[in-house]
Amino acid sequence: MKKQVVLGAIVAACLVAGGAFLVSDTKAAPASTFVLLDGSSKQTSDLKGRVTLVNFWATSCTTCVAEMPQMVQTYEKFKDKGFGTVAVAMAYDPPSYVVNFAQTRKLPFDVAIDNTGAVARSWGEVTLTPTSYLVNKRGDIVKRYVGQPDFDELHQLIEKLLQES
Repeated sequence: MKKQVVLGAIVAACLVAGGAFLVSDTKAAPASTFVLLDGSSKQTSDLKGRVTLVNFWATSCTTCVAEMPQMVQTYEKFKDKGFGTVAVAMAYDPPSYVVNFAQTRKLPFDVAIDNTGAVARSWGEVTLTPTSYLVNKRGDIVKRYVGQPDFDELHQLIEKLLQES
């Protein structure tokens, strides 16, 4: 009986600690440099003041390719309200494939090539695609999505974040 009480107390403590982690303050987006297809660069600090979706993807990732039209729709829906998207192609993705994909699909947002893998490492050792981070106007990561996000839920969260000052 005593073991069960102790075990119950440990489980309860873990749940409380876990719950505190879930509702704790957001984490600042890591300092990184996005090298865009046009050769320009954008720093993480440049994202401040806008709600931004940072999407790690690859042309060889079927889920990434399938979700891209919804990424475009999301961007188009919110771009005039202070929303941006940075699509970061993984280091193993041939740059010519990324350029071709972005041009043929007329991607309207920033597309970056992470040819050294440094950006993926700085954002939490991203290896699975798609992985996306929603960043608020203050530059804090609010949500991480591994796999295709629920776009209705994502849109609601973007609307909420756009209303924050």
